[in-house]
Amino acid sequence: MSSFDVLQTRSLRQRTITNENDENGTSTRVTRAKAAALTTSDITTAAKKPLQSKKANTSVPTANGAQRRRPALGDVSNVTKTDLVDAKDGKKAAVKGGLTSKATSQAGGVQKLSRTNTTRAALGVKDNNTKKATVEVKRPGSGSGIGGSSMKRSSSQKSVKEQTVHNEEPPRKKVDVEKKKSEITKPQAVVENVVEVKATEIPLADEPLDLDTEDLDDPLMAAEYVVEIFDYLKDLELETLPNPDYIDHQPDLEWKMRGILVDWLIEVHTRFRLLPETLFLAVNIIDRFLSAEVVALDRLQLVGVTAMFIASKYEEVLSPHVVNFSHVADEAFSDKEILDAERHVLATLDYNMSYPNPMNFLRRISKADNYDIQTRTLGKYLMELSLLDHRFMAYKQSHIGAAAMYLARVILDRSEWDATLAHYSGYTEEEIQPVLQLMIDYLHRPVAHEAFFKKYASKKFLKASIVTRQWAKKYHSLYIESSIKVNESYEAHNKCNAE
Repeated sequence: MSSFDVLQTRSLRQRTITNENDENGTSTRVTRAKAAALTTSDITTAAKKPLQSKKANTSVPTANGAQRRRPALGDVSNVTKTDLVDAKDGKKAAVKGGLTSKATSQAGGVQKLSRTNTTRAALGVKDNNTKKATVEVKRPGSGSGIGGSSMKRSSSQKSVKEQTVHNEEPPRKKVDVEKKKSEITKPQAVVENVVEVKATEIPLADEPLDLDTEDLDDPLMAAEYVVEIFDYLKDLELETLPNPDYIDHQPDLEWKMRGILVDWLIEVHTRFRLLPETLFLAVNIIDRFLSAEVVALDRLQLVGVTAMFIASKYEEVLSPHVVNFSHVADEAFSDKEILDAERHVLATLDYNMSYPNPMNFLRRISKADNYDIQTRTLGKYLMELSLLDHRFMAYKQSHIGAAAMYLARVILDRSEWDATLAHYSGYTEEEIQPVLQLMIDYLHRPVAHEAFFKKYASKKFLKASIVTRQWAKKYHSLYIESSIKVNESYEAHNKCNAE
């Protein structure tokens, strides 16, 4: 053993012995084990005396008149100390008779206590048993002997006890019946009052329910500020909207290339197991940057990798290293190129990362939907669908979130879009229709983005891509007649925004 180990063991011993709360630190601490060890000698000597054989415990008192100490758990009968003092050799049977129950004394024999006897006594009336026990204990001590006269007394006592029991039972039953009646009637009155109160508090069908008051005790829900928070997020939506027609001043790019890039970023996002907010922020950074800068085709992937790198730094607790992003891009870009592109993108966007993520709006609407996991899973798929199709860029994120939740409820055959859902989403059923038709049109078309479809085809996401596609093939004609109608509504919306 080295000197360092010896010093370490000594220090550990001193820590366990010395008292940390003592300022001097020299006095030793008396632990619970030591305190118990100091008192064991007195306890053991006192405990050894009652641990004797049965003969010693039931023997006659000594000649000096001093009675031996009775064992702590030796006697469980109702016989008192006076019975043991007055008892003699010929009276042991009577002492045993004190252990018999009422049924055994009538039979004239002595029986041992068994489980059946004890359970019968336990099922009897408690008050009568206590009265019997007190009478049987007092009478033998007050009489001159425990012979035949005591047996006569016991028989007379039995008759007196039976009379008292018969006299006392009927009024007690009446009291129990009255108590039961009062117990039955009281809850009914309480329920009637509760029903009356709830009936007055139920709002009308056209009025939304107030779901924020029940979260006032939960500080994580921020129920006092939730309305102001979402009003602020809706104001930010207009500031962070990209140009829906930025492809016009991009000579080397097309909308199809953007869809391929986003589909690849979804695969990277899944591989790194990042948050959903990271993906939405990354796509928004790409669109806002392409709205302000002209990018060549060979640098489009660098913009996508840089946007995901910035979004992971902003949203994730532990973001992947820049080397990981360089490796995912097949070493097409070095670490220095990604870091330089990061500075350029942030400078172009004025370091404005205040993006109202659509996941926040989806969670807000899901509260009015009672947090149904199936509806919210389909809503995530439909909302993520808007990242791949460029036609959704003209709509606000809150509008897309409301349409995703609306279509998810329609596919799962949930109830109608009531006033509560319209209030917490901020959009009525008529306002949702343009975005709804775009989503159904995308689902009805052939699969164009494989990575996105495979991601939501797993059991983890309840096979959302398969379920929605099967539904769209059956019922798309009920909502849209053809894709021409969808394009017309899209063009009309763009004209309104331009005016």
